[in-house]
Order: sequence, then structure tokens, then C-alpha cells
Amino acid sequence: MLSRIRSAPRGPDTHFRSRSRPGLYTGLRSRAAALLVMLCAATAAGAVPARAVEMEGIRFDDAARVAGKELQLNGTALRARFLTKGYVAALYLQEKARNATVVLGTPGAKRLQLRMLREAEPPAFARAIRQGIRDNHSEAQVQGLAARLVQFERTLGEVGNAHKGDVINLDFAPQTGTVIAINGTPRGRPIPGEDFYQAVLRVFLGDRPVDPDVKRGLLGG
Repeated sequence: MLSRIRSAPRGPDTHFRSRSRPGLYTGLRSRAAALLVMLCAATAAGAVPARAVEMEGIRFDDAARVAGKELQLNGTALRARFLTKGYVAALYLQEKARNATVVLGTPGAKRLQLRMLREAEPPAFARAIRQGIRDNHSEAQVQGLAARLVQFERTLGEVGNAHKGDVINLDFAPQTGTVIAINGTPRGRPIPGEDFYQAVLRVFLGDRPVDPDVKRGLLGG
């Protein structure tokens, strides 16, 4: 009886499974590889939406485009004084950096974005920038920036008050200079010179920043 069981031929169902399993696994592997290729292609084409960082209820995209260059979000920070929240800032760079010296010394397109949390008058903002530049530069350097700082302040004056919810972009494009844009609309003429944009960044990232917490946040801390 035992010998008959051992020598009994396999039924058609057993025969089918033994013959079809290698083909089944090959098909599954092929479909998995095709799916992976499709996902990679979709990512390269930008089909996967950009992530966002949120601070104070405001969302910042992980990427921005300035002067034809794709920039990455380096860090965000809240500027508050005497328990009053002024704005949320974001810094976009071509390559992320955690060191202020590296950020200030690396040429190329950049964006400093301010999202207003309260109303601000141009003179107050201009005074803060001017004082920050004085705090982080020698007198000779300040004199070299003086004419362009006047142009910067004049542009802010033409814009008028910044209101809660306004988005202020301070962009640097190597071919044109510093461009101020309010809610996506450029204002005034570009301010030439990478040294001027670096001077503005030093207000936030210099040895004597306007706020150490802002500096830390913009550097990804």
C-alpha cells in the first residue's frame, strides 16, 4: 500500500502548481520593477508634490525658484520682541548650510522671505536694517553701501506699510542684484552688487544678528 502511495502519479493540480510557480514569480518581479520605474519617473517629472514646513500656521514650501535656480529651504524662524510676534522668516539656498560663514561666503541665487504677522511701517523696518548693517560692518564698509542702502529704503517707502499676511521676498540674482518683491510683485529697481545682499543677510546671520533665535532658525537649528 505504501509503495503504491509513493509511486502514485501527481494529480493535474499538483502538476500545474509545480509548472506555473516560476513564471508567476517572474511576472510579479517584472510588475514590481515596472512600478518602481514609474514612481521614479513621476518623481523626476515633479508629479510628487513638494512638502512644506509650517510655523505659526504659515506653510513654507521646501523649494523656491530664483533666477532660474532651484533653491532649498534652509531654515525658518520667528521674530518676536516683547511678546509681540513680528514676522516669520525663511531662508532658501542652492545647497543647505548650517554655518553662517558658509552661507555668506557662497555665491549664487538666494531668497530671504518674510511673512508678516503684524503691520509694519517702512521707516521702522528700514531703521532696523540700517542698524543691523552698522552692527555687522566697519564704518568703511557702511560708507561703501550707503548709496544702495538709500535705494533700498526708498523702495520700501514706495511700497508703504506691510500688512499682516504680506509676503516680502528679498531675492538675489547674480545677473541683476537684490530684488524686493511684495506678494509676488517686484518693486523698485534691482540693487546691484552681491556685497549688498550679503550685508542684508548679515543683519540676520552676522556676528551681531537682529535676533540670535532668528539666526539659529534660519541656519536650520
